[in-house]
Amino acid sequence: MVKVEAYEVPEGLYFSKDFEWIKIEGDKIRMGITDYAQKSLREIVYAELPSVGSEVKQGEPYGTLESVKAVSDLVAPVSGTIQEVNDEVQSKPETLNEDPYMKGWLIVVKPSNLQAELANLMDFDKAVEWHKAQSK
Repeated sequence: MVKVEAYEVPEGLYFSKDFEWIKIEGDKIRMGITDYAQKSLREIVYAELPSVGSEVKQGEPYGTLESVKAVSDLVAPVSGTIQEVNDEVQSKPETLNEDPYMKGWLIVVKPSNLQAELANLMDFDKAVEWHKAQSK
């Protein structure tokens, strides 16, 4: 884990420019929002997530987060079929502020085109540089 300004950037993840992260777990992907996103939103009060079995498409919205500040779309970093949804985040959205990389994951997806779509994401080194640019 590296801190860029006040934001945590964990190793072993891929990141999108829509402030989402993915973790490859075998043939599935776990995804969530970045520390930068949760700090920008501030106090998250509501999470609307899709159901298991729904399809997500890279670059397209799949849910929303509501904070005391704004309503923001969740934009899928990869395409695929949803296998799991984190019910705790829907019942306790503050989990996203407390632990965005572990307990605050959003959905688990079986990706449909992972190798091609990884090219559109940032690895750890690129993400650190990108976070530095966001902080300026």
